[in-house]
Amino acid sequence: MTYCVGLQLDRGLVFLSDTRTNAGVDNVSTYRKQFTWEMPGERAIVLMTAGNLATTQAVVSLLDERNLAPSQRDPSLLTVPSMFQAARLVGKTLRDVIADSSPTGPANAAKTFGASIILGGQIKGSPPRLYLIYPEGNFVEAQADTPFFQIGETKYGRPILVRAYDSSMDFATAVKLLMVSFDSTIRANLSVGTPLDLQVLPTDALALGQSRRIEDTDPDWRAISDGWSDALRQAFHSLPDVTL
Repeated sequence: MTYCVGLQLDRGLVFLSDTRTNAGVDNVSTYRKQFTWEMPGERAIVLMTAGNLATTQAVVSLLDERNLAPSQRDPSLLTVPSMFQAARLVGKTLRDVIADSSPTGPANAAKTFGASIILGGQIKGSPPRLYLIYPEGNFVEAQADTPFFQIGETKYGRPILVRAYDSSMDFATAVKLLMVSFDSTIRANLSVGTPLDLQVLPTDALALGQSRRIEDTDPDWRAISDGWSDALRQAFHSLPDVTL
Protein backbone atom coordinates (compact mmCIF):
# COMPACT_ATOMS: atom_id res chain seq x y z
CA MET A 1 0.00 0.00 0.00
CA THR A 2 1.04 3.63 -0.06
CA TYR A 3 -0.13 7.12 0.80
CA CYS A 4 0.09 10.22 -1.38
CA VAL A 5 -1.53 13.65 -1.04
CA GLY A 6 -1.73 16.59 -3.42
CA LEU A 7 -2.89 19.97 -2.05
CA GLN A 8 -4.12 22.92 -4.11
CA LEU A 9 -3.38 26.26 -2.44
CA ASP A 10 -3.81 29.88 -3.46
CA ARG A 11 -0.06 30.12 -3.93
CA GLY A 12 0.50 26.80 -5.71
CA LEU A 13 0.53 23.02 -5.31
CA VAL A 14 2.14 20.79 -2.67
CA PHE A 15 2.76 17.06 -3.03
CA LEU A 16 3.87 14.49 -0.45
CA SER A 17 4.24 10.73 -0.95
CA ASP A 18 5.65 7.82 1.00
CA THR A 19 7.99 5.19 -0.43
CA ARG A 20 6.96 1.91 1.20
CA THR A 21 5.87 -0.99 -0.97
CA ASN A 22 5.03 -4.37 0.53
CA ALA A 23 3.88 -7.77 -0.63
CA GLY A 24 3.38 -9.14 2.87
CA VAL A 25 5.03 -8.40 6.21
CA ASP A 26 8.23 -10.21 5.18
CA ASN A 27 8.63 -8.43 1.82
CA VAL A 28 8.87 -4.68 2.38
CA SER A 29 10.75 -2.48 -0.08
CA THR A 30 11.34 1.19 -0.80
CA TYR A 31 10.29 2.59 -4.18
CA ARG A 32 9.88 6.18 -5.24
CA LYS A 33 6.24 7.00 -6.04
CA GLN A 34 6.65 10.65 -7.02
CA PHE A 35 7.90 11.69 -10.46
CA THR A 36 8.51 15.09 -12.02
CA TRP A 37 9.01 16.68 -15.42
CA GLU A 38 9.79 20.29 -16.26
CA MET A 39 10.70 22.73 -19.01
CA PRO A 40 11.70 25.81 -16.98
CA GLY A 41 9.67 28.84 -18.01
CA GLU A 42 7.15 26.68 -19.86
CA ARG A 43 5.82 23.86 -17.65
CA ALA A 44 6.32 21.82 -14.49
CA ILE A 45 4.44 18.57 -13.79
CA VAL A 46 4.30 16.20 -10.80
CA LEU A 47 2.83 12.68 -10.76
CA MET A 48 2.27 10.38 -7.77
CA THR A 49 1.20 6.74 -7.93
CA ALA A 50 -0.53 4.14 -5.78
CA GLY A 51 -1.49 0.57 -6.55
CA ASN A 52 0.17 -2.25 -8.48
CA LEU A 53 3.89 -1.43 -8.68
CA ALA A 54 4.44 -3.08 -12.05
CA THR A 55 1.57 -1.08 -13.50
CA THR A 56 2.77 2.27 -12.17
CA GLN A 57 6.37 1.63 -13.25
CA ALA A 58 5.19 0.78 -16.76
CA VAL A 59 3.10 3.96 -16.93
CA VAL A 60 6.01 6.16 -15.87
CA SER A 61 8.39 4.40 -18.27
CA LEU A 62 6.01 4.92 -21.19
CA LEU A 63 5.59 8.59 -20.32
CA ASP A 64 9.38 8.98 -20.18
CA GLU A 65 9.80 7.24 -23.55
CA ARG A 66 7.29 9.58 -25.19
CA ASN A 67 9.19 12.56 -23.79
CA LEU A 68 12.30 11.35 -25.62
CA ALA A 69 10.56 11.05 -29.00
CA PRO A 70 7.29 13.02 -29.04
CA SER A 71 5.13 13.09 -32.18
CA GLN A 72 1.72 14.21 -33.32
CA ARG A 73 0.49 10.63 -33.00
CA ASP A 74 2.07 10.08 -29.59
CA PRO A 75 2.07 13.36 -27.61
CA SER A 76 4.14 13.63 -24.45
CA LEU A 77 3.91 15.46 -21.14
CA LEU A 78 6.45 17.93 -22.55
CA THR A 79 4.36 18.75 -25.64
CA VAL A 80 0.66 18.61 -24.63
CA PRO A 81 -0.89 22.11 -24.70
CA SER A 82 -2.69 21.96 -21.33
CA MET A 83 -2.85 20.10 -18.04
CA PHE A 84 -6.24 18.75 -19.12
CA GLN A 85 -4.56 17.09 -22.09
CA ALA A 86 -1.79 15.87 -19.78
CA ALA A 87 -4.42 14.19 -17.60
CA ARG A 88 -5.99 12.60 -20.69
CA LEU A 89 -2.59 11.28 -21.77
CA VAL A 90 -1.80 9.81 -18.36
CA GLY A 91 -5.29 8.34 -18.05
CA LYS A 92 -5.08 6.64 -21.45
CA THR A 93 -1.60 5.31 -20.69
CA LEU A 94 -2.78 3.91 -17.35
CA ARG A 95 -5.86 2.31 -18.92
CA ASP A 96 -3.82 0.72 -21.72
CA VAL A 97 -1.19 -0.69 -19.35
CA ILE A 98 -3.83 -2.23 -17.10
CA ALA A 99 -5.72 -3.74 -20.05
CA ASP A 100 -2.53 -5.20 -21.56
CA SER A 101 -1.55 -6.77 -18.23
CA SER A 102 -4.52 -9.10 -17.93
CA PRO A 103 -4.76 -12.31 -20.01
CA THR A 104 -8.47 -12.52 -19.18
CA GLY A 105 -9.36 -9.07 -20.48
CA PRO A 106 -10.00 -5.57 -19.13
CA ALA A 107 -12.94 -6.61 -16.93
CA ASN A 108 -10.63 -8.34 -14.45
CA ALA A 109 -7.54 -6.23 -15.05
CA ALA A 110 -8.53 -3.17 -13.00
CA LYS A 111 -8.92 -5.23 -9.82
CA THR A 112 -5.67 -7.21 -10.14
CA PHE A 113 -3.41 -4.69 -11.87
CA GLY A 114 -5.16 -1.47 -10.81
CA ALA A 115 -3.50 1.78 -9.86
CA SER A 116 -4.51 5.37 -9.23
CA ILE A 117 -2.59 8.56 -9.91
CA ILE A 118 -2.47 12.16 -8.70
CA LEU A 119 -1.29 14.51 -11.43
CA GLY A 120 -0.64 18.21 -10.93
CA GLY A 121 1.26 21.02 -12.51
CA GLN A 122 1.15 24.18 -14.55
CA ILE A 123 1.63 24.84 -18.25
CA LYS A 124 2.29 28.37 -19.46
CA GLY A 125 -0.91 30.27 -20.22
CA SER A 126 -3.11 28.55 -17.62
CA PRO A 127 -3.25 28.26 -13.81
CA PRO A 128 -2.00 25.26 -11.82
CA ARG A 129 -4.28 22.23 -12.08
CA LEU A 130 -4.63 19.11 -9.95
CA TYR A 131 -6.23 15.82 -11.06
CA LEU A 132 -7.12 12.42 -9.61
CA ILE A 133 -6.88 9.70 -12.28
CA TYR A 134 -8.70 6.39 -11.80
CA PRO A 135 -7.67 2.91 -13.07
CA GLU A 136 -10.28 3.16 -15.83
CA GLY A 137 -8.43 6.20 -17.21
CA ASN A 138 -11.09 8.78 -16.34
CA PHE A 139 -10.29 11.60 -13.94
CA VAL A 140 -11.64 14.47 -11.85
CA GLU A 141 -10.13 17.89 -11.18
CA ALA A 142 -9.66 19.56 -7.80
CA GLN A 143 -12.05 22.45 -7.16
CA ALA A 144 -12.67 24.90 -4.33
CA ASP A 145 -14.97 22.38 -2.61
CA THR A 146 -12.50 19.51 -3.12
CA PRO A 147 -9.06 21.17 -2.92
CA PHE A 148 -6.94 18.09 -2.23
CA PHE A 149 -6.65 14.49 -3.39
CA GLN A 150 -5.44 11.38 -1.56
CA ILE A 151 -4.56 7.96 -2.95
CA GLY A 152 -3.57 4.75 -1.23
CA GLU A 153 -4.21 4.37 2.49
CA THR A 154 -6.33 7.51 2.83
CA LYS A 155 -8.59 7.09 5.85
CA TYR A 156 -6.21 7.72 8.74
CA GLY A 157 -4.76 10.96 7.42
CA ARG A 158 -7.95 12.50 6.10
CA PRO A 159 -9.52 13.93 9.32
CA ILE A 160 -6.73 16.46 9.94
CA LEU A 161 -6.81 17.57 6.29
CA VAL A 162 -10.55 18.17 6.42
CA ARG A 163 -10.34 20.07 9.72
CA ALA A 164 -7.20 22.16 9.21
CA TYR A 165 -6.84 22.81 5.47
CA ASP A 166 -6.99 26.47 4.43
CA SER A 167 -6.33 27.48 0.83
CA SER A 168 -4.57 30.67 1.99
CA MET A 169 -1.95 28.88 4.12
CA ASP A 170 1.69 29.27 3.15
CA PHE A 171 3.82 26.38 1.93
CA ALA A 172 5.52 25.80 5.29
CA THR A 173 2.15 25.48 7.05
CA ALA A 174 0.86 23.18 4.30
CA VAL A 175 3.89 20.91 4.69
CA LYS A 176 3.32 20.81 8.46
CA LEU A 177 -0.30 19.80 7.83
CA LEU A 178 0.79 17.05 5.46
CA MET A 179 3.36 15.79 7.94
CA VAL A 180 0.65 15.43 10.58
CA SER A 181 -1.56 13.59 8.09
CA PHE A 182 1.27 11.21 7.23
CA ASP A 183 2.27 10.69 10.85
CA SER A 184 -1.30 9.65 11.69
CA THR A 185 -1.30 7.23 8.76
CA ILE A 186 2.12 5.72 9.48
CA ARG A 187 1.24 5.12 13.15
CA ALA A 188 -1.98 3.34 12.16
CA ASN A 189 -0.82 1.32 9.15
CA LEU A 190 2.44 -0.58 8.67
CA SER A 191 2.08 -0.47 4.88
CA VAL A 192 2.94 3.26 4.85
CA GLY A 193 6.35 4.53 5.91
CA THR A 194 9.25 6.91 5.54
CA PRO A 195 11.19 8.21 3.72
CA LEU A 196 8.72 10.72 2.29
CA ASP A 197 9.13 12.75 -0.91
CA LEU A 198 8.05 16.39 -0.91
CA GLN A 199 7.57 18.64 -3.95
CA VAL A 200 6.34 22.24 -4.05
CA LEU A 201 5.08 23.96 -7.21
CA PRO A 202 4.67 27.74 -6.77
CA THR A 203 2.09 29.38 -9.01
CA ASP A 204 3.56 30.93 -12.19
CA ALA A 205 7.09 29.76 -11.40
CA LEU A 206 6.74 27.31 -14.31
CA ALA A 207 9.51 25.29 -12.74
CA LEU A 208 9.79 22.79 -9.92
CA GLY A 209 10.03 24.45 -6.52
CA GLN A 210 11.50 23.05 -3.34
CA SER A 211 11.89 19.27 -3.25
CA ARG A 212 13.01 17.24 -0.27
CA ARG A 213 13.33 13.66 0.92
CA ILE A 214 12.18 13.37 4.52
CA GLU A 215 13.86 10.52 6.39
CA ASP A 216 12.62 9.17 9.71
CA THR A 217 15.48 11.00 11.46
CA ASP A 218 14.67 14.36 9.82
CA PRO A 219 14.54 16.92 12.68
CA ASP A 220 11.41 18.64 11.32
CA TRP A 221 9.63 15.31 10.93
CA ARG A 222 10.58 14.19 14.43
CA ALA A 223 9.47 17.51 15.94
CA ILE A 224 6.08 17.36 14.18
CA SER A 225 5.53 13.68 15.01
CA ASP A 226 6.44 14.01 18.69
CA GLY A 227 4.69 17.37 19.04
CA TRP A 228 1.47 16.05 17.51
CA SER A 229 1.45 13.08 19.90
CA ASP A 230 1.96 15.38 22.89
CA ALA A 231 -0.74 17.77 21.67
CA LEU A 232 -3.25 14.93 21.27
CA ARG A 233 -2.54 13.62 24.77
CA GLN A 234 -2.95 17.08 26.26
CA ALA A 235 -6.18 17.65 24.34
CA PHE A 236 -7.54 14.31 25.53
CA HIS A 237 -6.76 15.00 29.18
CA SER A 238 -8.30 18.48 28.93
CA LEU A 239 -11.69 17.04 27.94
CA PRO A 240 -14.35 16.93 30.69
CA ASP A 241 -14.67 13.69 32.62
CA VAL A 242 -17.48 11.31 31.81
CA THR A 243 -20.00 10.66 34.58
CA LEU A 244 -20.55 6.96 35.27
